[in-house]
Amino acid sequence: MKACEGRIGRVFVIRLEDGDVVPECIERFAKSKRVSVGQAILVGGIGGGDVVVGPRHSDERPPEPMLLPIDGAHEVVGVGVLAPGEDGKLILHIHAALGRAGQTMTGCLRQGVTTWLVGEVILYEILGADVLRIQDKKSGFELLEPGSSR
Repeated sequence: MKACEGRIGRVFVIRLEDGDVVPECIERFAKSKRVSVGQAILVGGIGGGDVVVGPRHSDERPPEPMLLPIDGAHEVVGVGVLAPGEDGKLILHIHAALGRAGQTMTGCLRQGVTTWLVGEVILYEILGADVLRIQDKKSGFELLEPGSSR
């Protein structure tokens, strides 16, 4: 396990509008407010895009993602961690559960999904946390590295 300590800074309450692309719009907002590390909580509706629902084969590296398309409006609840990549660009890694007609799909929204009507986000800024997302050669993922001493 790797860890570092930080403290809560500003808290932003954000309303996403119909068609906004998650996680891109949250990353753009955070950049405009100079937030570099944070936690995002999302509730609302998702209307389109693809969700990564796991690796196609668990033992394959790098893993081939399994994508499921969103087939209409879904309720959504999600949580994510915002941190800069090695190039300084903000990356929001966000997982969510999406539901419609008694069926639930859970996965990563990294590929991009669109808001249906409204999304509500609480973005907590984390100050003093020394973290980066660093490309892991084996998995191909940009993994969170606490204590990275940028």
